[in-house]
Amino acid sequence: MDDTEALERDERKAHIERLKREAERLSGGEMLSHVSDDCPPEIAEQFWEQVVAYEEAEPITLSDELVKAGHELPAPDELDDTLLTEKLWELINVLAARGTYLHSTDHLSDRELYTHLWDESLREPTVMPAIPGFTYHIDIIGSGSEEDIEIYLRYYADEDSRRRWAERWPQDALPPRDQPPYDRDARLPQFDFSAAAETDEEEPIN
Repeated sequence: MDDTEALERDERKAHIERLKREAERLSGGEMLSHVSDDCPPEIAEQFWEQVVAYEEAEPITLSDELVKAGHELPAPDELDDTLLTEKLWELINVLAARGTYLHSTDHLSDRELYTHLWDESLREPTVMPAIPGFTYHIDIIGSGSEEDIEIYLRYYADEDSRRRWAERWPQDALPPRDQPPYDRDARLPQFDFSAAAETDEEEPIN
C-alpha cells in the first residue's frame, strides 16, 4: 500500500467515526446498529452516511408532499367510481415515481383502497431522507393488528406460512384460506431491486 492509499484509508476511517458519533447524537444515544468488522470500509462509510441522512430528515406526510408537488387529492366522496379508479391509479403511479410502493391491496376495492390511502397511509408522518435509491413501502395490512393478521392469513399467507402460524399459536383459530376478491397487486409498480444493485455496483464511492 503506497502513501496515498494509506492516507485515503485513514481519512475514510476517521470519516466513519465522525459519522458514527453524529448518528449517535442525532438519535439521542438510542442508536442500535452494528456493522460487521469484515464489512469493506467504503460500504461501511456509505451505510453510516445513509444513517445520518435518515436521522437528519424531518418527518413529513405523503399527502402534504404530493399537494406541494401539484398533485390533487380529492376526497373519496367527491369522485364517482370511474373517476375514483382513474385517480387511484394516477396516485399509485405518482407514488411509485417518487419511490413509494404499495403492497397487499387485493382484499380492498378501488374505493376502499383510495379511502384508506386518503384517510390513513398518506397522512401518517414518515421520514423520507434524501438518499439515492431510498424507497418507502406501504403494506396495507402491515399494522400488526388482529384484523390485519386475520386478513393476511385469509388472503395472502401460503399454506406453509399458515401451517407455521397454527403450530406457533395453536390457541388461535385459523381463518379459512380464500381468494382475494380483487386482482390488483400483480399490476402494481414494483421496485427493481436487481437494477438498483447493478447501479450501486457501477457508481464509484467517493
